[in-house]
Amino acid sequence: MKEKLKAFLVPKLSTPYFVRVAAVAIFSYIFFSMVLTPFFIRGKSMEPTFHDGSFNFILKQRYAFSPPKRGDVVAIRLAGEKVFLLKRVIAVAGDTVAIKNGRLFINLKPVSEPYLNGPCDWNLPPRKVEVGNIYVIGDNRSMPMEYHDFGQVSLERVVGAPLW
Repeated sequence: MKEKLKAFLVPKLSTPYFVRVAAVAIFSYIFFSMVLTPFFIRGKSMEPTFHDGSFNFILKQRYAFSPPKRGDVVAIRLAGEKVFLLKRVIAVAGDTVAIKNGRLFINLKPVSEPYLNGPCDWNLPPRKVEVGNIYVIGDNRSMPMEYHDFGQVSLERVVGAPLW
């Protein structure tokens, strides 16, 4: 038993060992760059849904066959391949978005948003979402509008969705 444990913990440095190590490294690199990308959440704009400092994965293939829908949380490429924003899709192409006294209106109809954190006093004049875009915003709208990044985003910048 001790010899099996020792062989497991301290393997012989042989060609098959290095081939296995290289295969695991290559597989891991491909998997964690093309399928699941790990990331830490920074900022409070998506609270209470996602908390500052928590860890998650971006499922990159989430929107490979269908675009994001209203209500989805998406990861948006901000700069390069490693900086993302998490935001909620509140409108899709062709929708008209407005916020009046903190209440969201899509196509002139009020929308229930049970995921919001605290009171909101935002006002946003109506705007139409262009083809090939979605309209995104954070869940924590108790903060002033000036502290949020939100608005129309090209579908090409949507990287995927958080895993959980």
